[in-house]
Amino acid sequence: MTTILTDQGAAEAAGARAEGDALWLPNAELEAATGWAMKPEGLCRGPVCVPVPAQDRETYVRDGMVNVAAFWRRLDKPVLGSEAGDVWVLGEAAEERAQALSSLEAPDFALTDLDGRTHTLSEHRGKKVLLATWASW
Repeated sequence: MTTILTDQGAAEAAGARAEGDALWLPNAELEAATGWAMKPEGLCRGPVCVPVPAQDRETYVRDGMVNVAAFWRRLDKPVLGSEAGDVWVLGEAAEERAQALSSLEAPDFALTDLDGRTHTLSEHRGKKVLLATWASW
């Protein structure tokens, strides 16, 4: 079992295979783990599709699997895998992080209160909200 961490959260991929700096995911697990799907026009997320270069097709796609790490690097996004290859982080591009910070809009998250009810930040969109954070270090 391989754990994949993205901007969408954590996903478990039973069919994932790590080979050095490559992370191969079966097409069937690709969208659930990353939000991207393999289509005839390339790798797509919503209306955005990135064509798979014909000359490098074996680098990105083979045997019904997609090299997610190579694809992520092609998008100029950081990729990091554990030494054992069982945990991978697929990060956001610096430009995307800068845009998010300049918007001054906090990303959505969910927290459970003392009564066990889950609350999300998105429930309060359009209202003024004070977010207080702290760290032990």
